[in-house]
Amino acid sequence: MKIRYSPESVDDLDRVVEFVEDKNPFAARRISIDLQEGIDKLKQFPKIGLPVLKASDPELIRDLYISSYTVRYLIADDIIYILRIWHNKENEKNS
Repeated sequence: MKIRYSPESVDDLDRVVEFVEDKNPFAARRISIDLQEGIDKLKQFPKIGLPVLKASDPELIRDLYISSYTVRYLIADDIIYILRIWHNKENEKNS
């Protein structure tokens, strides 16, 4: 499977890392690496995340929890689309 990022998820990742980077550059780098490694696991285990029950098709739209972050993604044929990324203390993003 291939991973593709929505423009919103790229902005989300930048925002999350920049927020932490101001206070602790090392922690920001660690968060970035952890998120990338967690997302890469979706290539082998696309259904590792939990179904989003309020989605129109919960089996295809799922949430992957990585540390204190949520990655919302869509499974489509041989591509996984990363829709949004947010810290769990933020309001839930709608995709």
